Amino acid sequence: MVDPSLQDLSRLTAVELRDALAAGELSAREATLHFLSAIESRNRQLGAFVTVTSEQALTDAKTADDLHVRLLGEGRLEELPLLHGMPTAFKDLTDVAGVPTTHGSAALEHKPAPEDGALAATLKGQGVISLGKTQVPEFGLTAYSENRVAPPSRNPHSMGRSSGGSSGGSAAAVAAGLVPFAPGTDGGGSIRIPAGACGLVGLKPGRGVVPSGASAGDAAKLVVAGPLARSAADAALLMDALVPRDQAPDGGYLANVGRAPEPLKIGVSLDSPWAGVYPFGIEPEAMDALALGTKLLENAGHSVAEAEIRYDNRYPAAFTAAWTAGVGSARIAPQREALLTPLTRTFRRRAQQRSASKVNEALGFLRQFEHDTIAQYSEWDVILMPTLAKTPRPIGWFTGGGHSGEPWPSEWAGDADEDYKRQCEYAPWSSMVNVCGLPAISVPVHTTASGLPMGIQLIGRKGSELLLLQLAAVLETH
Repeated sequence: MVDPSLQDLSRLTAVELRDALAAGELSAREATLHFLSAIESRNRQLGAFVTVTSEQALTDAKTADDLHVRLLGEGRLEELPLLHGMPTAFKDLTDVAGVPTTHGSAALEHKPAPEDGALAATLKGQGVISLGKTQVPEFGLTAYSENRVAPPSRNPHSMGRSSGGSSGGSAAAVAAGLVPFAPGTDGGGSIRIPAGACGLVGLKPGRGVVPSGASAGDAAKLVVAGPLARSAADAALLMDALVPRDQAPDGGYLANVGRAPEPLKIGVSLDSPWAGVYPFGIEPEAMDALALGTKLLENAGHSVAEAEIRYDNRYPAAFTAAWTAGVGSARIAPQREALLTPLTRTFRRRAQQRSASKVNEALGFLRQFEHDTIAQYSEWDVILMPTLAKTPRPIGWFTGGGHSGEPWPSEWAGDADEDYKRQCEYAPWSSMVNVCGLPAISVPVHTTASGLPMGIQLIGRKGSELLLLQLAAVLETH
């Protein structure tokens, strides 16, 4: 057992921290104070947190410590919740009782949520202590976490670059050691994109695996909740808290994550359903990550070969219609519409002009796309590709905000279509996995010459979340 008094708690794995808290070697108050102090010292530069709830966190920590004392005295420590006293944070799309949910939008009134949303309720029931709310793009729509509510979420590996989106603030917080791990939600890449940008393990579970991740306004059933963590074991621990026990693998995810999988047939594909509309280049750093990931998987005994996947070219229009339908129906006062970002305002207007029959047609197409794509994938146990086609992007790169990096021509600044195009070129292999309802994981495998992390994405068959975590654990050992 690690003695937490001997080292910085931020250096402990989430599993080590959980064990120390359960054993009483560390109090929930001590853990909470440590991570609140880390947030205080680093968040001003990082922009990971929008709201820090110090007072409530310390109150919850006292409750957790009182529970530990009582159960210890009664000889019932085994009844402690799985994540007893574990600090974490929720992205600012998730309701947490008593805390405003901004949805990253200046156009909304930021009233405290009356109760916990399903995801917060599930994890609080497992013993976590929420330290606050983390930065997101407006309504979670983009692959970067910059909005008009608070400073942008920056990448801890390079502060001039984005931490990704939409779980960008949570990823930055985990990568910087402000929390040991965090839940994210993923409707088109929103866990895997920031995991790839920040050098984390990010698992998007398959559709329906994490009940608390579902969203009522998600007609295409794209959104799921999953872990952002610094290791496969830490991600597995969070999965044990998110997935009902009767639906988890025998013994749970953490108990099995260290078992190496049997030899697998892995197909490498750089094909993307976006390529027809937005032809994209792949930066050498992304290909370096793919080459290293391929080598590591082959060294572990797996067979890796090229997979030729063909996607229907109607996908971009159908996905965009489904993805933006919710923002069209969002309740925003007319006088506040001008406070929306250019991208949100444009896609909201188009969504409102789109007939219900057109949306239903898009949803129908996506179900057929799911069937056809899974049929192609089925030749392989796992599909492999880079997580992202480019290195983490400079702050302002997507929006033409005039920051460092590749400048926009002035006539592009604030142009929603150029913004969206750049996102699709940056993350061309994300959204189709949500449409297919399959599990996928981003695993960091490579660091560029300038110190930027680069990852690979592994897409599994339905029900293969544990297998993907096991592969991530194998890749970590290199």
